[in-house]
Amino acid sequence: MSALRLLTHPLGREVTGGVVKTSLNRFSAQCTSVAARKLSTHMSCQKCLTLDNLNPNIKVMEYAVRGPLVIRAAEIEKELKEGKKKPFKEVVRANIGDCHAVGQIPITFIRHVLALCAYPELLKDPKFPEDAKAHARTILQGCRGGSVGSYSDSPGIEIIRRHVAEYITRRDGIPANFEDVMLSDGASNAIKVILKLLICECEGKKPGVLIPIPQYPLYSASLAEFDMEQIGYYLDEDSNWSLKTEELERAISVGKTKSTPRAIVVINPGNPTGQVLERKNIEDIIKFAHKHNLFLLADEVYQDNVYAPGSAFHSFKKVLIEMGAPYNEMELASFMSCSKGYMGECGIRGGYSEVINLEPEVKKMLNKCISAMLCPNTIGQATIDCVVNPPKEGDPSYATFIKEKQGVLSSLAERARMVTETFNSVEGMSCNTVQGAMYAFPRIHLPQKAIDKAKSLNQDPSVFYAFQLLEETGICIVPGSGFGQVEGTYHFRTTILPQPEQLKSMLKTFKTFHQKFVQEYK
Repeated sequence: MSALRLLTHPLGREVTGGVVKTSLNRFSAQCTSVAARKLSTHMSCQKCLTLDNLNPNIKVMEYAVRGPLVIRAAEIEKELKEGKKKPFKEVVRANIGDCHAVGQIPITFIRHVLALCAYPELLKDPKFPEDAKAHARTILQGCRGGSVGSYSDSPGIEIIRRHVAEYITRRDGIPANFEDVMLSDGASNAIKVILKLLICECEGKKPGVLIPIPQYPLYSASLAEFDMEQIGYYLDEDSNWSLKTEELERAISVGKTKSTPRAIVVINPGNPTGQVLERKNIEDIIKFAHKHNLFLLADEVYQDNVYAPGSAFHSFKKVLIEMGAPYNEMELASFMSCSKGYMGECGIRGGYSEVINLEPEVKKMLNKCISAMLCPNTIGQATIDCVVNPPKEGDPSYATFIKEKQGVLSSLAERARMVTETFNSVEGMSCNTVQGAMYAFPRIHLPQKAIDKAKSLNQDPSVFYAFQLLEETGICIVPGSGFGQVEGTYHFRTTILPQPEQLKSMLKTFKTFHQKFVQEYK
C-alpha cells in the first residue's frame, strides 16, 4: 500500500491523525522488514567448507569397525528400546575389541590406582591396599603439582617411561632405554605419529607402506588420510595366516610401480586373523625389511593374548637385537596398549611405543612432533604404569591381581577354542585356529545366488551377509571386505569377547542363521 493511498484511505479520514501515524509506522516497519529479508538473502553466509573443497583424503578414508553396519546396529538398539518387535532381544556387538562393553570386569588393582591418582584424598582411606597407595604416590610425585590434572612432559611422565623400559628389559632380557619410550593416547596415536615421519615424496613418488591383508583398518584409514600408498601383502590363509617372504617380494615389486616403499607394518598377534608369528617367520621379515631399507612398525598390542599350545610371543625388538649386525641397527617402532591384553581398558586410551635406532637429528624431529600435541592423557599413562609395573608376589594386591589376570586369559583361551570349533563344525564355513589376539576371521563359502544378489545391490557379498545377519539375529560383525581379502573369497571378523554364556548363545544363533542363509540361496 503506497503512502498516498494510506493518507486517502477512508479510515484515515475518519479517525484522528494518531491512527494515520500508526499506519505509517506499520507501513515503514513492513518496508524495513522486506528490505532486511532481501539484504539477508544477499548476504547469507556461504559455507567455507563443502564436500567439493573438503580434504580429498578424508573423503576416501574408511574405518570398517565403525562403519555403516555399526551405525545400523545402533539404530536397531534404539528401535528395541522403543518397543519395536524384532526376532531377537538385544544387539550383540561382536564387531570391536571392546572388552568391558561385553561384560569383562576391570582389574581391581588398576582401578584402585586410578581412583587414588584421580582423588588423592582416598590415600587416607584404609580400604585401599598399601601397595596401590604406594603406586599412586609414585605416579603423583612424577606429576607437576602432584596432580594428574597437570600437563606431563610430551613423551610422558618420566617415572612411567622408566617403568616401561624396565618392563621391556624383563620381557626381552635386553636392556631398554627410557628415552626411547613415548607414551601415547592408545597405540593408535603413536602409530600415526610414526607414519607422519615418513610422509615425504621420494624419487618423484609418494611414500608407500606395506600392510598385511587382512589388516586392521587403522592402517588403511591412516594411509588414506596422509595420502600415502597402501601396499598390501597377503597373509596365507592355507597355512594359518602365516607370512611368506615370496609374497612380500611380490607386494613390494608391485608397490614400487606407484610409490617409494618406506615401511612395513606387522601385527603380531594378528588382528583380525588371530595368528601368532613363529620366531623364524619374524627373522625372515626382518631380513626382508633390511634388504629393502624399510622402517619396521611392530603392532604388538596383543602380546599378552596367546592361547594356542605351542604358540609363543616373540617381540620384534628381541629378535632384531639377537640377530646381531647389521639387523640390530635397523629402525624399529613397537607398540603396546592398555586396551587389549587382560586389561581391556579401551576407553582410557593408554599406550606406548619404543622407537629405537633413529638418527639423532630424526629423534629430535620426533620429539618436536609429539610436543605439538602437548602430552598424552595422564590417566592413560597411569594405567600403562599399572600394566608394566603390576603387583609383585608378597604385595597385598598380588593374589587378587594374579587371580583376575589368569582368569581373564584362561577364559579367553577357552572362548578362542569354542569359536574355532563351532565355525569349523558349520557346513560352508572354515576357521583357522585362533592362536592369539581377540578375534576370529572365518571364511564363508557363499552360494552363487547370494553372491549375485549382493552384486545386484552393489554390495560386497561379505557386506550383504553381515547385514542379513544383523537384521535377523542382532549379531553385529565386520565384513571381511573392511579388512581386505583374496579376490573371490569372503570372510567376516568377530571378537571372542562376549562372556562364555553369551558367546555360546551367539554361536548357536550364528550357526542356525548360516544354515538358513545357505539354504535360502542354494
